Amino acid sequence: MGFSITISEAIILIASIVLASGFSSYAIYAGSSLQSNILQNLDTVRRNMHTRMDIVYATINETTDPMHFAIYVKNTGTLSLYEFNLIDVYVGPYGQAMLYSYNASADVGSGQFKFTDADGDGAFEVGEAATIRAFSKSNSTGSLYEAKIVPYRGISSGYLFSPP
Repeated sequence: MGFSITISEAIILIASIVLASGFSSYAIYAGSSLQSNILQNLDTVRRNMHTRMDIVYATINETTDPMHFAIYVKNTGTLSLYEFNLIDVYVGPYGQAMLYSYNASADVGSGQFKFTDADGDGAFEVGEAATIRAFSKSNSTGSLYEAKIVPYRGISSGYLFSPP
């Protein structure tokens, strides 16, 4: 009888060790997965905080028909930007701004915007200035206009201006 109790205790001991090992392995896996997710989220937030464009000046160019908006921006972040199609541009009379999508060959009356960096290399580098020309489909009137630049990931910039 004593021998069978010892075997039973040994089996229970081995089973509890196996279960404890399995539980601790799962806990380590879950902890590593959580840590990886947190690090990835922190990297995304860091990238978002380092992508920043500030509007320096905006005006209406009435020399074309229909008129277009000229928005001057500066890369004040710590990352260069290469994909201008991921930038949203909103501009128009205050409270009625329209969304303009990127097109490298946008022209008068297209309802799109063209992005031209200062040195013309197609990369909006840190500290570099650029011009955004948003071509309206029709003339608009107002006493106050607004412009907003929103990068895909990053900090947006807004600007209020009056017509010339």
